[in-house]
Amino acid sequence: MIEKITSAAGTHPLIEQTLDQAVTIITPDFHVGTDLVLAIFPLLIALIIFRRSIRIPALLWWPLLGVFILFLPNAPYVLTDAIHFIWKVRVTPPLPIWAMSLLLLEYFVYFLFGMQCFTLSVMILGRFIKRQLSGWLVFPMEIAVIALSSFAMYMGRIDRLNSWNIVTDPHGLVHRAVSDASSFKPMEMTVLFFCAVSILYYFLKGWNHMVAGLFRHHSSHQEAVP
Repeated sequence: MIEKITSAAGTHPLIEQTLDQAVTIITPDFHVGTDLVLAIFPLLIALIIFRRSIRIPALLWWPLLGVFILFLPNAPYVLTDAIHFIWKVRVTPPLPIWAMSLLLLEYFVYFLFGMQCFTLSVMILGRFIKRQLSGWLVFPMEIAVIALSSFAMYMGRIDRLNSWNIVTDPHGLVHRAVSDASSFKPMEMTVLFFCAVSILYYFLKGWNHMVAGLFRHHSSHQEAVP
């Protein structure tokens, strides 16, 4: 059977070319793995510094908070990689259905993972603020975090800046941020990012609360059964 397929492919160079192209396109890029690591990093920090059961000295807690804030935008940043998806789709000859399906699944999981890391990180921060300060501060905090992350997403995608530029080139980072904040185009893109991230964040937040509620209900039901 394999020999027949190979033989057929050999008599149709276009089919062989399409198969090779499809396999190349659906193979995850190196930047995907890097961005996934950067997306989960703030979540890991949140699980350490905002948990009630973990006590961290103030001298270590505040620097970790700074790192958390700097790296948090890397989680929703994965959404900007939609441009890579578009580049992969716009090829000639067109991708076969199976390759397109795998590519859609790959990027769906990729985007979902990044946004879940962001959503869970902010939710953990929100619980910390509610516990330490007041519950009414949670919503303003969420809006502020999403707005700042959206602006950082623009700077990362368009200006090609990274979180660690605060150490390697702080002057250049501040200069670029001030310039972007006073220009129309960067603010327009920031608003678009803000809308997209807000919609996905509150959808996933509601979904996470629903799933957590179902687990709690199931656990209480199991305990109630003799």
